[in-house]
Amino acid sequence: MKSVIAQTGVVKTVEHQEPPRPPVAPNFVLIRTAFSAISPGTELSMAKRTGEQPVELGYSASGIVLETGEGVTHVRPGQQVACYGAPFVHHAETLAVPKHLVSPVPDGVTLEEASFAGLGAIAIHALRQSDLRFGESVVIVGLGILGQIMAQIANAASFHVFGHDLLRSRCDLLRRSGVAHAFDSDADMERRLFELTKGEGADAVILCAGGHAPELINASLRRLRDRGKIVIVGDLKMEFEREIMFSKEAQVLISRAGGPGRYDRNYEVRGFDYPVGYVRWTEGRNVEEYLRLLAEKKLQVRELISEVVPIDRAADAYRLFATAPERTIGVLLKY
Repeated sequence: MKSVIAQTGVVKTVEHQEPPRPPVAPNFVLIRTAFSAISPGTELSMAKRTGEQPVELGYSASGIVLETGEGVTHVRPGQQVACYGAPFVHHAETLAVPKHLVSPVPDGVTLEEASFAGLGAIAIHALRQSDLRFGESVVIVGLGILGQIMAQIANAASFHVFGHDLLRSRCDLLRRSGVAHAFDSDADMERRLFELTKGEGADAVILCAGGHAPELINASLRRLRDRGKIVIVGDLKMEFEREIMFSKEAQVLISRAGGPGRYDRNYEVRGFDYPVGYVRWTEGRNVEEYLRLLAEKKLQVRELISEVVPIDRAADAYRLFATAPERTIGVLLKY
């Protein structure tokens, strides 16, 4: 079986000798991978930090069900599915995934589109963390694959969406998806934001960028309305001026992965769901919502796919984000 790992900062494809297949564990689904999506912010950061111990990369994929374990009733062998969540989901030819992290792909949705389900769940959860209401405004900073998906979903929810990225090509791409306000200039974005909010500022700013950028958070605080929210999604060091935050009584929140259930072994491994009356949106339900938006044509993901690369050339796929960032948004590995 082929998979993708990072070791001493280098990404490479490796092949393992497959042992005889054991029975699928209860509450698990065995999947033959068709496509897996690269999440550049998370995966490149992980790859850079690796040492001699190899680390599996990836967390979002699609494929065909090979076999189901006891307790799995919502999917069957031969069915197309999307799946999300490391360490179960990674860039590999075969995956064993807990049932709550597997969702059937609706009619009319391709496996390429479905393979971004993990990023879709992360985008949806970040928007839920912002607690926006119909008609409110949000600035999304960083228009890579995650920011693009998030902005489209926010637009489908009828929020006033302002996208911001330093690369003009990414702003152009967002405008082509139907989000009118996308800016590569700080000044232009702020001018239009305050015009359309009558000088009040945004209800929320969601940061999909990464790195050490205290001025980015300070600028985001200045763009907020009184008692607005900043939601941090990217791998961003949290430094900001207290006085700016105090003057707005702003909230600074962090969004963890795809929603409630993530990293909870009772939910993910043992198969215990959270009652909908107590936890309305789990990570699994967020994946289902991403797929629903695709099926209803409220989300355009095909235009975000820059390259589809065979798993044997995984290292080339990762290099695209460094060598051609202006034309690289979504990259898939094909199996």
